[in-house]
Amino acid sequence: MHPDRILSSSAMALAGAIRDREVTSREILEAHIGRISQVNPTINALVKDRFDAALQEARDADEKTGSVHRDDLPPFHGIPFTAKDALRCAGMPNTSGLWARRDLIADDDATAVKRLKNAGAILLGVSNISELCMWMESSNKVWGRTNNPYDPTRTAGGSSGGEGALVGSGGSIIGLGSDVGGSIRMPAFFNGVFGHKPTGGLVPSTGHYPPARNRQQRYVTTGPIARRAADLMPFLRVVAGPDGIEEHSIEPALGDPATIDLSRTTVYVVPGNGIFAVDPRMQAAQESAARVLEDAGARVERRQVPALKRSAEIWSAMLHDGGGSETFQDLMAAGGELKPLREIGKAALGRSRYTLPGLLLCLFERVPTLLGSERAGRIVQLGHQLRRELEAMLGDDGVMLFPSYPTPAPKHYAPMLVPFKWVYTAIFNVMEMPVTQVPMGLDERGVPLGVQVAARRQADTLTIAVALELERAVGGWTPPPRWPFARSSKRASRGASTPRR
Repeated sequence: MHPDRILSSSAMALAGAIRDREVTSREILEAHIGRISQVNPTINALVKDRFDAALQEARDADEKTGSVHRDDLPPFHGIPFTAKDALRCAGMPNTSGLWARRDLIADDDATAVKRLKNAGAILLGVSNISELCMWMESSNKVWGRTNNPYDPTRTAGGSSGGEGALVGSGGSIIGLGSDVGGSIRMPAFFNGVFGHKPTGGLVPSTGHYPPARNRQQRYVTTGPIARRAADLMPFLRVVAGPDGIEEHSIEPALGDPATIDLSRTTVYVVPGNGIFAVDPRMQAAQESAARVLEDAGARVERRQVPALKRSAEIWSAMLHDGGGSETFQDLMAAGGELKPLREIGKAALGRSRYTLPGLLLCLFERVPTLLGSERAGRIVQLGHQLRRELEAMLGDDGVMLFPSYPTPAPKHYAPMLVPFKWVYTAIFNVMEMPVTQVPMGLDERGVPLGVQVAARRQADTLTIAVALELERAVGGWTPPPRWPFARSSKRASRGASTPRR
């Protein structure tokens, strides 16, 4: 199989080709290692590789292919994947972008990582994130900053920005991300690929650092970033379901997206949240998605949801209400003492071991406390009311089209100037609703466009079915023009594997 075809195919198509002996696992890994070698010096997405071990595992997989009946092979047999540094991967760094954890190596696998490996997938390495997964730019004092493969002057998103950039550049087929405020969907959007935030509690986040506590286990979700929509449901089938550790996990109710009849679907086009204006390019992408679904037989309605104006307050209050006693500042301090205002001053002089967004979030997390318990409680109740309103609107067969972000991928540092635009994704975490991020082509500058597709809880099958239809009509992932496949055959280097000291 030609490397260009390998680098553009879905994981499921390649797994089928391995079964049919049209391609070997080793050939697939070599193609993706070569692609990473080509792009990583620019995008700085993969921060530690395990290429040699992965190639040996690919050889073992190929031996198994020749000795086992094709139907007895696991679903992701011989397929490479990558995972963000916040998820434990045995023998790999688990820094979560925090300087105090820069030398930490995981001794076991997170639940989702273990399940993917058991399904035959082969880990290539771990990718860059934001500091403690709490900012929309994947930059930290351990690994540096990740750049967007479509335009390196733009953000790759966060906190799963390394995964987004790897998948968007063609370096990874499927990436394992996590999402508490858009950390799967924003990187997927900014890098032109698919991302799915599952229903709250559907996929355990066991083995993630920082850990989710109490009700937050429904708000922090683990899920896929993929270049093809066909991989989203097989991925979910592998990683979903209780693991006996997380107490707020739920049993999966996953169906077959191919059985969804879109003529029975109502599409609610919600143009924005009333806080931040939406770029005309993003509006056009949303309308294009609505037309595709209308052509497929769906009924389209346009709605306003006034309560979305309170998205930032609701997300913050519900996240605070659902957590434990340990604060974000406690996590940043890592057992020591942290004075955010003093460190902000040091950061301005380039002398802090913390990132400025992380320090500012230490201050922002105090807002629910400053509001007082009574007012914070009212905002939490407003969040529950919004959830009921959205689920009543959507019913069993409705989906909501909503902007992925007010603009296409912003330039580096620009989000610091208006820091709350991420609420376009974050609000769905505390709603516990499944959301699929769908690429909708490139704008006139070659920067990805996209749209979020949301539905009621446990309707992951419906949002993925919509994603498949939009991919069929619009084309899905468009590889970055700056990285033509024909140049992707070189062996990968190890240049991005050392922490910055």
